[in-house]
Amino acid sequence: MSFRASVLTLFPDMFPGPLGTSLAGSALARGDWSLEARDIRDHGLGRHRAVDDTPAGGGAGMVLRADVLAAAIDAVSPADDPRPRLLMSPRGRPLAQARVRELAAGPGAVIVCGRFEGVDERVIAGRRLEEVSIGDYVLSGGEIAAMVVLDACVRLLPGVMGKQASGEEESFENGLLEYPHYTKPRDWEGASIPEVLLSGDHGRIAQWRRAEAERITRERRPDLMTRRETSEKGD
Repeated sequence: MSFRASVLTLFPDMFPGPLGTSLAGSALARGDWSLEARDIRDHGLGRHRAVDDTPAGGGAGMVLRADVLAAAIDAVSPADDPRPRLLMSPRGRPLAQARVRELAAGPGAVIVCGRFEGVDERVIAGRRLEEVSIGDYVLSGGEIAAMVVLDACVRLLPGVMGKQASGEEESFENGLLEYPHYTKPRDWEGASIPEVLLSGDHGRIAQWRRAEAERITRERRPDLMTRRETSEKGD
């Protein structure tokens, strides 16, 4: 069974967008995964298909109604649907490569794109939505965040990337940021490719890459390095 993605949004025309190009687009055309974008407004109320209302207790903005959003979710994801239901939200758990791998290994995902001030809390609990964040900032809506999640997942599907090793050695796959890369020309603007990479000694090259990955991680993401060292001590 291919990876199946259902996106609930007020702007279905945004999809597939970038997901229709490059690796994800080729995989979509081959049928390695499928994507449907469903309009939440199809389940809106009244002549104007209203999907939101003022926040209880007062305050600025509008909130997506629980009844409307629940109807939209139920239409694409019945109770026996094994796919996780994700809500893109700045208050969600930060997306990490480990969670991406879990999602990519599963049957797909139902992704709800938030808008306005947020979503009625009752539908989050009632439909078991897993809140996911792609970073500590706020977007106009969850659509771009949903594309990030799907792109990260699709590239890990079997056959999507040319060489499996290219994915295994990337940033975050082993708890480290990726080592530096070089290619031709050998010398460029006074800078040369490190000699070890031209030595043909694969053992030395592997050691150099590991040391560089650790150096860059320690300099740029000391939190990752601390987490890795703590994990290694625990083992």
